[in-house]
Amino acid sequence: MTLVIDASVAVKWVLPEVGSEAANQLKGQDLAAPDLWLSEAANALWRRSRRGEFSAAQANQLIAELLEAPVVSSPIEADIAEALKIARDLGHPVYDCLYLACALRYDTRVVTGDIRFAAVAARSPAYAARVVMLGAEGVSPPARS
Repeated sequence: MTLVIDASVAVKWVLPEVGSEAANQLKGQDLAAPDLWLSEAANALWRRSRRGEFSAAQANQLIAELLEAPVVSSPIEADIAEALKIARDLGHPVYDCLYLACALRYDTRVVTGDIRFAAVAARSPAYAARVVMLGAEGVSPPARS
């Protein structure tokens, strides 16, 4: 089964954060994301580099690693109209709703580390089952012994 991941999951592949282990376990699965995931991840790296957490050169190295990540990038044009509808339904930004629209097209779920996005989706009967928090049971494969 394909899973859609958002940029919050991808950033955990290259930066040690809470949830990084669960994010790394997803790498063995079929993964997809709207192609904006790379720009959102790059923006997160830029912000953290700007705060002095690492150098610009390190940020460039990290984005290079993400460019090699096992994610099928999907053009946003395939999902933008649906994302706009979902954004209106949820009262939530379109860029997050693009992940949800992509998941609907793949008939799967979005895995996210974004608590706000998961909470907004959870309040909607139409979308609650389609957005799951990283590390939730049934999302990551069982740990190997």
